[in-house]
Amino acid sequence: MPTLIIEVHVPLRPAPDVAPGEYPLPWIDDVEDFLAGLDVETDGAAGYDDGEEYGDAYVFFLTGTDEASVLRAASRVATLERVPPGSFAMVTDDEAEEFGLGRRVELPLS
Repeated sequence: MPTLIIEVHVPLRPAPDVAPGEYPLPWIDDVEDFLAGLDVETDGAAGYDDGEEYGDAYVFFLTGTDEASVLRAASRVATLERVPPGSFAMVTDDEAEEFGLGRRVELPLS
C-alpha cells in the first residue's frame, strides 16, 4: 500500500530583512526545525525525507496518519514567519515517479 506524501513547494525567494552577506534562505532551516519537531502520535504528521531544491521552489516532504492532519501541518509550514508567500502542497504518495504529481492544494488552508 502506498504511503501518503504531501509535498510542500515553497518559492525560492530570499527572506525579507536579510543583511548583506547573510544566508538569504534562513526559512529552509526554520521549516526543517519545524518538521523535526512534528510527531505522528500527537500531530498526525511528520517530516518524511530531506527537502530539496526543485526548479524555482524548495520542496519539503511530510507524511502522517491521514491527509487532513498532514495538510494542516503543511499549512503551518506556509505560515512560518520567514517563509515566503506562494507555497502550495501536492497530495501524492511514495510511488510517484517525480515531484509535482497529484492534487494541488493552495496553502495556507483557509
